[in-house]
Amino acid sequence: MPLDVTPAREADLTELADVAARTFPLACPPGMGADDISAFISENLSAARFGEYLADPDRTVLTARMDGRIVGYAMLIRGVAADDDVQKAVPLRPAVELSKMYVLPDGHGAGVSAALMTAALEASRLLAAACVWLGVNQENQRAQRFYAKHGFEVNGTKTFRVGGRVENDYVMVRPLSD
Repeated sequence: MPLDVTPAREADLTELADVAARTFPLACPPGMGADDISAFISENLSAARFGEYLADPDRTVLTARMDGRIVGYAMLIRGVAADDDVQKAVPLRPAVELSKMYVLPDGHGAGVSAALMTAALEASRLLAAACVWLGVNQENQRAQRFYAKHGFEVNGTKTFRVGGRVENDYVMVRPLSD
């Protein structure tokens, strides 16, 4: 099936929010409460929030489409979080955070994640980033293997709040070269 990765548009907001609501729970560690997951989705992954993300000049949202429907997305954010742990873990500047990257289950194994990663790294180069960094839950070994395959290395740790729960993440970093 043909796969297209393009910047998100305002017309994508409802579909993006739907994909985000369906994929975010897949990356959560076992035992995370449904209430915490729902709270995070409501606060961070609604159509209104995606509208804010698209309007933010420091963010880039990419969509992956198969047969015209969104099957995955990635979000890039220029800079490094103010968190001291992240500041220590991300040594190169300027940096871009790969804040979100999720694919619907029917897109797994179809090259969607690899295409999104390729597009995210290229977009980061166009932003003149020296590196890309991300946070990944320490229990999400599948995602860690995927990121390592694409040149990311664990360079520190940070915490991440989901609802009322604090999760422990690895900070992974990938230098970019010309």
